[in-house]
Amino acid sequence: MRKVRLVAIALLLATAPFGPAWAQDAVPEVEFPKVVLSRVPFDLRVRMRELARPERQEAFVGQLRLEASGRSGEERLQPQGVTAEPEGGAVLQQLVLEGIGRRKLRLVWGQGAIEGRVLVLPGIVSVLPPVVAIVLALVTRQVLVSLFVGIWLGVSLLQGLDPFTGLLRTLDRYVIQALADPDHVAIVLFSMTLGGMVGVMSRSGGMQGVVSAISRLAKGPRGAQLAAWAMGVLVFFDDYANTLIVGNTMRPFTDRMRVSREKLSYIVDSTAAPVASVALISTWVGFQVGLVESAIRDIGLEADAYVLFLRSIPYSAYSLLTIAFVALVAGWLRDFGPMWQAEHRSLTTGAVLRKGAQPITDAASLESASPQGCEARWWNALLPILLMIVATLVGLYLSGKSALGPAAGSARIGEIVGAADSFDVLMWTSFGAAGTAIALAISQRLLSLGQAIEAWLAGVRAMVLAMVILVLAWSIGKVCAELHTADYVIRLARNALSPQLLPAVTFVVAALISFATGTSWATIAILVPIAVPMAHKLSVGASLPAGASQTVLLGTLGSVLSGSVFGDHCSPISDTTIMSSMASAADHVDHVRTQLPYAVLVASVSVATCYLPCGFGLPPWLGLILGLGVLVLVLWIFGKPVQG
Repeated sequence: MRKVRLVAIALLLATAPFGPAWAQDAVPEVEFPKVVLSRVPFDLRVRMRELARPERQEAFVGQLRLEASGRSGEERLQPQGVTAEPEGGAVLQQLVLEGIGRRKLRLVWGQGAIEGRVLVLPGIVSVLPPVVAIVLALVTRQVLVSLFVGIWLGVSLLQGLDPFTGLLRTLDRYVIQALADPDHVAIVLFSMTLGGMVGVMSRSGGMQGVVSAISRLAKGPRGAQLAAWAMGVLVFFDDYANTLIVGNTMRPFTDRMRVSREKLSYIVDSTAAPVASVALISTWVGFQVGLVESAIRDIGLEADAYVLFLRSIPYSAYSLLTIAFVALVAGWLRDFGPMWQAEHRSLTTGAVLRKGAQPITDAASLESASPQGCEARWWNALLPILLMIVATLVGLYLSGKSALGPAAGSARIGEIVGAADSFDVLMWTSFGAAGTAIALAISQRLLSLGQAIEAWLAGVRAMVLAMVILVLAWSIGKVCAELHTADYVIRLARNALSPQLLPAVTFVVAALISFATGTSWATIAILVPIAVPMAHKLSVGASLPAGASQTVLLGTLGSVLSGSVFGDHCSPISDTTIMSSMASAADHVDHVRTQLPYAVLVASVSVATCYLPCGFGLPPWLGLILGLGVLVLVLWIFGKPVQG
């Protein structure tokens, strides 16, 4: 009898998790959102530790249903998919609510249920935080205040229109989370380390030596601008490294040649992401190719992802035409709009900054006078920079090889570099380059150890304001992600899609998303999985010939990559835009204001001569030639020579 009871108890325990008693007693943790956007999909996360075993998850998920009630009555929400959580639970994906107002959500499983309340807002509010931040920055010229107000507004929306709780969460959650991201910490550290390196090179006379050496080769504003452009093209492997190296190295020389800080920051910004995004080997390649490979696998397309990426480069019209336009403006010495005013001021008065400008880097700290009698030697600046470039290339290769493991043996060089952890590599090389600058100064008795450390700290201090702005930019990016800003923009554009118009429309959508969110990589990650399958399916549905279908596919892929760069290039809340202002010691708002007309011009020409025609079969090389001709014509008609 005792054995019978033990067997009965064992059977009861074994079957309890699947029975009604378990369904009633075990209560899951449900993350009901406080705010969702009308007709914009959202996810609902359900957690329960008792569901760690797959068979229990399957039984539980099979019982789940979500109901919503409001003024219009009750409705059952159907998720587009349900995924299991590794630690127990499930995620109900792509749920959609319509209408506006407060709704009650009720999650039901078996005989149990749990309720929550959500505020449904119109989708347009998702773009308010970035729009408010950008407009305030351009109007008030106070970037810190503008970014903070934009974050506060967005968090208040996420907290159910509660501004007080929104202020608290802005400070204790979003700003803290922006700094807690390991990649963000790496950017802050290597930026400040490079600032310290520049401080040492300046104090030891190295930067002055570089200026003297370049001045013997490039005399005048034309030579200075073309030298900055050439260096920007040569440092092709990473946009962050490009920005910091080119801006900090060329600034003293362009100042001497009376090139405005606005023009320098434009050259730096326009040869960073545009160059890295189309380079055959860069830190962008692995990220882009990985997304392309996943997208073409999902649609069953037999193609090599890396080759497809290479074939899409001629369709990255904005990036290619931007690089060409910078060389054109620098070599011709013709400008228009706010940039001409800045260049005219700088050349006639010697004021490289506008009166009242607030550069986000303290150039005076970076360019402290050398100790009395210190000889200016160019190699004290050039050797640390060359070491960083070479070490970064080697580090990217070794890091990528380690990440790929045995697969590295058959991988292309581009795939190896793309698989590298660029943030780790830049951390290593920036500290190595800074240490080299200090060692050179001490070994030649140009600085004592104490003076070298003091110079390094002065360079670090010069970066503090820029780092604060960068953290706020990351914070507002997080807010935009939670408000589904990108999803809302995509939903608006869906009705305008056709195979022929897809490349042009995709470019505009990518630009809007990256401009609003301040990040090109996130935009690429969002759009490639959507745009590539859409290009394939629309072409098949329209019965386009194979050649035309391939053109639409490649044009769409190129427009995603290039449009993301354009929006990021123009956005005041973009990290690369901020870092360009920082490295050039420019007023950030002045940089955006003077760069915007040039970027919009190149983008408009790209759409008109490349993305619209390529949808109808025009070869990309012909569109690029036509676009370059239009840019020359516009600069000849509207540009004015800058004369002293």
